[in-house]
Amino acid sequence: MKTNNNNDRTPQMSDADLAVLGLADVAYFRAVVIDGQPGFAVHAANGNTLGIAPTREIARAFIREQELEPVSLH
Repeated sequence: MKTNNNNDRTPQMSDADLAVLGLADVAYFRAVVIDGQPGFAVHAANGNTLGIAPTREIARAFIREQELEPVSLH
């Protein structure tokens, strides 16, 4: 983790830092089209694909079933 060069003292986090921070707690889903069909890809915080769901509701339920907090990316 780096800090800003100014006097702000607010830490700057890299993408890798953020991924590790939420890895055990957060999964995200985003809309995708696979073979012409809409769906939702579910990913761990580090970007690894966990699965594909046909609806937003099923994606959220899958994430909750894994005891993770779902977040949506636009």
